[in-house]
Formats: sequence, structure tokens, C-alpha cells
Amino acid sequence: MSIVAVIPARYDSTRFEGKPLAKATGKYLIQHVYEQVCACDLIDKVIIATDDDRIMRAGREFSADCRMTRTDHVCGSDRIAEVAAELAAEIIINVQGDEPDMAPGVLETLINRMQAEPRVKMATVARHFTAKEDPADPNLVKVVLDDQGYALYFSRSVIPFSRDCPGNVGPAEQYLLHLGIYGYRRDFLLAMAAMEPSALERLEKLEQLRALQAGERIAVNVVDYYGQGIDTPEQYAAWVLSKGANAPVQQEKQ
Repeated sequence: MSIVAVIPARYDSTRFEGKPLAKATGKYLIQHVYEQVCACDLIDKVIIATDDDRIMRAGREFSADCRMTRTDHVCGSDRIAEVAAELAAEIIINVQGDEPDMAPGVLETLINRMQAEPRVKMATVARHFTAKEDPADPNLVKVVLDDQGYALYFSRSVIPFSRDCPGNVGPAEQYLLHLGIYGYRRDFLLAMAAMEPSALERLEKLEQLRALQAGERIAVNVVDYYGQGIDTPEQYAAWVLSKGANAPVQQEKQ
């Protein structure tokens, strides 16, 4: 069974332009992600999918397989599907280009479930919130599951709604935080990319809702992984400090 991981990387991020090329640690942010994914023994090949020549050039510096894609994709899954259309892999793994701490074991958990359950067309992972995290933060996507470990819904709003708690938000640890990695059967990914963005997807700006609204199921594994995803320059600066570096946030100028 061939398994390929594709890392989508855009330059024009609204909250952090040039994010993949941030290099305060001495390595590009996208390089950190690439090396973490390459460390997963179950993955046969790792590809960076981008729409920008600057990211292509940076990837070549650390010998990554980079593929140029169109600039008009609505989401990362659509960008990955463009690459997957040229691949013979059975399973495609989508690792966001802003997850520099992504543990190989998390990827293995995702892959193992898809290998063990052939009926699973799409899978992802989540973890419990910590006491320091705010479930009401719309930048932290929540997910609720059924008893078989499949997603009922994903939202930027607080789900489940805790009617009897102050502010209708219960203890943070009872909520599940969605982590932005996915596994897809290749044929399902191509079919999903051929669909129009759904109404819920457009409202919440969450690509996985396209699959749910179409009546598909998404398997969710709950993991013990607390790495930091990077959405803003401030988060990147904090992550850099956590690694013992103190260089200012910077992007490669090319």
C-alpha cells in the first residue's frame, strides 16, 4: 500500500504572510514540518505542494520534492488533490505546513486506522483541550464525536454547548481540539475536490465540512499530542523561544 504525505504551503497567508519561509531558527518553518513528516516510517514519499516560486526555491535548498499548483484553490485539500491526481498512492496524508512539531507517532495513528478499517475514506485526529486553552477561541476548532469515533460536527463555536455552565462553556478538558491533519483514500480525495464548497464550509471556513455535509463520515482518533500549530507571527515568535532561539521573526526575501 503506497502512502504519500503532501504538505500544502501558501505564501499569501492573511494572518502571517510568507509563513512557510519564516527562518528565525535557522531553518524554514516548512522545512521543520517536512523533516517531521519524513521521520514517519509508514510514509513512502513526502511532497510539498505550493503556489509560489519562493517556496519552491526554499524547498530545493533542503532537497524536498516540491510541486507547483494553481493559485485559485479554496483550501489545502483541493491543492493536495491537484498533486494526488498524478500519483498512484492509495492513501494521501495532508499535513498542514504550519505544524512544525507534528509527531511521527500521530501520523502513524492516523495511517494505522485507515489500514485497519478499509471503509474509512477520510480520517483526522483531535486531542483534549488543556486547562490553559479557551474553547471559546474561534481560532481553535472543536469537534464532537459519535460512539464509534466518527465526527458529528466541527465548529469554531463552542461545541458541545454546556447549558448549565457559566457562559455555557464547561471545563476546557471536556472539549476536543481538532488538529489539522487528514488522511484520505486517493479516489475519495479527488471526488471531494470535485465538489463545490458546501454552505457550512463557506460559513465556518472549515474544509472538512464539505465531506460531512455531503453525507460522508470522518474517522477521528483522539491523541496525546500538544505541539503548537503556527497561525500568527506572535505564535511563531513564542514557538521560536520554546526552541531556545531568540532571533526575530523573519521571512526569506527573494
